[in-house]
Amino acid sequence: MPVALIAGASRGIGRATAIHLATLGFSTYVAADGTAEQLAATESACRAAGAPDAAHGMFDLAQHGNAERMAQSALAHFGRIDALVNVAGLRCQKNFGDFTQTDFNLLMAVNVGAAFFASQAVLPAMRAQGGGRIVHVASQMGSVAAPLNTIYGMTKAALIRLAKSMALELSVDNILVNTISPGPIDTDFIKARYAGDTEARAAMEARVPIGRFGTEEEIAEVIGFLATCKGRFLQGADLIVDGGYVIH
Repeated sequence: MPVALIAGASRGIGRATAIHLATLGFSTYVAADGTAEQLAATESACRAAGAPDAAHGMFDLAQHGNAERMAQSALAHFGRIDALVNVAGLRCQKNFGDFTQTDFNLLMAVNVGAAFFASQAVLPAMRAQGGGRIVHVASQMGSVAAPLNTIYGMTKAALIRLAKSMALELSVDNILVNTISPGPIDTDFIKARYAGDTEARAAMEARVPIGRFGTEEEIAEVIGFLATCKGRFLQGADLIVDGGYVIH
């Protein structure tokens, strides 16, 4: 079975991605800094979905060296990594003048640094096995600015550029590197933001041309496409999956 390492799989898009990849026949190694219960639940769901040997590991990706340790743990367990999916990310909403050095360092470390160093860590194994797939989960905010999201948007733009640079260098190794940029997705963040305010939620959904928020599973399906051989002619691409939000 091919092996997928999903960073940031304790909940949300990461968990949905791990489960979907299990249905596609991947053995899954799910990693995050969530609770042990969350990761165990994701692992159990992956096993039920078709990955009986699913495994998990807890890593605080804000800490130096943990992205590499995560990749090494997955490699030690399975012996190979065919797809690396970097979902882990943090969001901090403030006015530009209110951001702190701590905010900046934390979001850069998790949103960009973890993907960068995890990708470096899997590179020797992917080269040795003849190729692989790397998917960074960015955001439409990496292309379109939004108030209160200066650092978040900057980190997502960095992921898009990172993927393009990696793609140019790694094509010779048959390693395909792409990003997916979700738009408004009905995650826990969105649910909490609009809890009790149905009018505000409806107004936001009305800004999406197809008239609703996306689902975590819909994003997972596109990631699955990028993580398998079906996307073999996509290299350095950024797939905006947002129901038409950025063109509206």
